[in-house]
Amino acid sequence: MLNSSLKKEAIEELKNSLAAHEKSSKKLQNRAISLHNTRAYGVDVINKVEAYINKLANTPKEFEKTFEKVEVNLSSFKILSEISYDEKEMIKLAGGGTAVGVAAGVATAAIAPTAAMAIATTFGVASTGTAISSLSGVAATNAALAWLGGGALAAGGGGVAGGGALLALAGPIGWGIGAASLAAGGILANKKNKEAAIKADKERVEVIKAIKVLEATATEITKLNASTERLATSIEQSLISFVSNAKSVESYTEFSQDEKDLLRALINNTESLSVLFKKEIGE
Repeated sequence: MLNSSLKKEAIEELKNSLAAHEKSSKKLQNRAISLHNTRAYGVDVINKVEAYINKLANTPKEFEKTFEKVEVNLSSFKILSEISYDEKEMIKLAGGGTAVGVAAGVATAAIAPTAAMAIATTFGVASTGTAISSLSGVAATNAALAWLGGGALAAGGGGVAGGGALLALAGPIGWGIGAASLAAGGILANKKNKEAAIKADKERVEVIKAIKVLEATATEITKLNASTERLATSIEQSLISFVSNAKSVESYTEFSQDEKDLLRALINNTESLSVLFKKEIGE
């Protein structure tokens, strides 16, 4: 038939682009999980530093103020990490019924719980800000699930890069363009060859655009993960060394000036680490 090979080739290319999208999506999810794990390690390191400072007597008031700032920087990450994951509830809350929100909600609900929480903490720690951090219990869970389901995306939250990545991650079904059905031949079966080929090509272009967003975002996540891990590891090693050299010291006033300077540097680095928890992907 006329243009039958054209239709066949267009559908095959669409299938290939969908397979590539799936691969990029999984890569982004894995990078998000790695970042989440690194941040969890960072929280543990920060807790160790704070625990040591709290054991010391006569510490400067500025130390307390610094750790208050640290806690604020970590608050969204902690809340998003601790919420209960519920697929049905996520879809229900997604975007308040908006098309983009529900699409993203359905797509995100299909992701494994571990990846979903990693994605929430990757894209949500800055976007949700104090709105979720100031909540607790069920209210915090509902707010976080609504965000994860696409509410923030529908409202323009998460920044251009974050929003674009979430929409790209939602995939063809989430976009509502029906590319998955097209590739399977369902929708195209009843279309004329040339018309089907044009339709498949248009869908493929959209998929390729999404792949580029996913790949660029995955690279950004990798960079943030590396800088977070380096700083967290450095702080932990510095703390171990400091404590080892000051085993018998119980009061800040007993330290030499050099030791006080080292301790201040350690605390300043701890605050710098906490700031990375609020960094938006694509800034």
